[in-house]
Amino acid sequence: MKEQITYDIFDKVDIRVGTVVSVKKNEKARKPSLVIEVDFGKEIGIKQSSAQITHYYNEKNLKGKQVIGVCNFAEKNIAGVISQVLILGSIDNDGKVTLVHPSRESENGLPIA
Repeated sequence: MKEQITYDIFDKVDIRVGTVVSVKKNEKARKPSLVIEVDFGKEIGIKQSSAQITHYYNEKNLKGKQVIGVCNFAEKNIAGVISQVLILGSIDNDGKVTLVHPSRESENGLPIA
């Protein structure tokens, strides 16, 4: 388990629901990765991420899927892609990622508490 944090620290993390609007392979990445654009609604808009999630996800089965993302990280260059959001998922012992998503369709941009 990681270090315990206070609610005040957690409250600074902006976690939202969004819908994947585009997916393509990140050709420059050393490990198989996807470049994903997610619509987080009017307030935040569309944000881009590069994610190593190719074990279970591809261009066909990810587009249109709702995901959960941390929207207020500083931008980071990942293999030539400016990553603006961290899409959340569980990581098994083999490094395979299963994305976290709402159990029913939600409005893009709704906060996660």
